[in-house]
Amino acid sequence: MEKAEIERLRAMSVWEENLYEKGYRRIAGVDEAGRGPLAGPVVAAAVILPHNFLMEDLNDSKKLPPKKRKELFAKLTHHPEIFFGVGIVDAKTIDRVNILQATFLAMQDALHHLPHAPDFVLFDGNQTPTVSVPHKALVRGDALSLSIAAASIVAKETRDAIMDDFHHRWPAYGFNQHRGYPTEKHISILRTLGPCEIYRMTFEPVRICGEIK
Repeated sequence: MEKAEIERLRAMSVWEENLYEKGYRRIAGVDEAGRGPLAGPVVAAAVILPHNFLMEDLNDSKKLPPKKRKELFAKLTHHPEIFFGVGIVDAKTIDRVNILQATFLAMQDALHHLPHAPDFVLFDGNQTPTVSVPHKALVRGDALSLSIAAASIVAKETRDAIMDDFHHRWPAYGFNQHRGYPTEKHISILRTLGPCEIYRMTFEPVRICGEIK
């Protein structure tokens, strides 16, 4: 691994290292994917990395090309010393409780599914769900923390796989391309076909398109 890459990864480990020095040993990073789409679930992931763990190219999922993101997802989810959990909240629940609360539910569920409970949690964003362990919110945390960056990859790849499955069920909507996000082409399809059952009916422009087909 090149020196510059090691330095980049070390810089993204500062929060974890500071917490480790304070006595915390299982530090979970938590991030979500899918707050903005018109369709599909919101997915959160929680990841606990080993101490002093450096994985080449590990970064915020939004900064990675799809092929590299898939490679890192496979490495993260098959590494014997990395613990991860995933939480998934569907569109109906999003409509019922709103997207912020649904995101919090997904984050809590992701933490619940970790094989080992964390003793500190770093959340991406400026708000956090209610948790029983010490925690902190980091704005743009997926660019500041390796644990959160790892969680962003797990959440994104998990959600993409779900949207691929939905594409097989409703191929006309193109969920494998836009992943439910409000692209111009997606909105045109939605206006033509109307919403299917995975749409968030409280979101514009879904709400104005009428009942589920």
